[in-house]
Amino acid sequence: MRPRKDEAPAQVPGNGAARQEKKGAAMESDGMLSRRTFVKGAASAALLLPVGALLAACGGQPEAGRPTAAQGASEEPAAPDASDASAETSSEQAAQAGQASGALVAFFSAMGNTRDVAEKIANHLGADLFEIEPVEPYTEADLAYNDPDSRTSRERASYDPSVELVKTTPDGFDGYDTVFLGYPIWWGNASWAVNGFVSGNDFAGKTVIPFCTSGSSPLGQSGQNLAALAGAGEWLAGERFAAGASESEVAAWVDGLGL
Repeated sequence: MRPRKDEAPAQVPGNGAARQEKKGAAMESDGMLSRRTFVKGAASAALLLPVGALLAACGGQPEAGRPTAAQGASEEPAAPDASDASAETSSEQAAQAGQASGALVAFFSAMGNTRDVAEKIANHLGADLFEIEPVEPYTEADLAYNDPDSRTSRERASYDPSVELVKTTPDGFDGYDTVFLGYPIWWGNASWAVNGFVSGNDFAGKTVIPFCTSGSSPLGQSGQNLAALAGAGEWLAGERFAAGASESEVAAWVDGLGL
């Protein structure tokens, strides 16, 4: 029997429900997908959050000991390092020592009196010391000038005493501009123990300043005699000191030279 045109075809039971179920399933699937996407996104954000916080902490906080730009603009310059000041002081001391090395105090001392004055001169100037030493040192008996048989009496009687020295020329002698020459007075003249030092070195271009020690004898012509033996150098008038001369006495004389 054919249906009338005005009658709608009968619906197949279950077809509409199936479409609704499919549509609902699709919607549920989309909803599940959205939830999965949300969960994954949230998890990713959670993982990225500590990293971002760490980067923010590193970028936002200054390192220990490193001032920020704001701090650097307001802080005063740091005080000089103590090591730098120490280095500058050491450099100044080295420069002073280099200047002082231009002076030499050479001396011969039989009983220690001339040595004492020489050391005071060197300490006052910061100069170098050089001891004129005989190969055969003088003993107390050798210095008994009242004994005609003593070593000094016999050497003096030879009129041409020759004393062999341990060392005639100091190291770096050419570099000294000023030479102090100390000796004891023997029989009114410089001890001949210094003759080998004077004759064995070139004093050209140097200023030589003699000084002596004695019980009562003056400097006399000892300086001029040594200048004649040297044959070179500018020899100044010297000074005589008694045994036990004070530091102030020696320093006053040295300062008066105007070196």
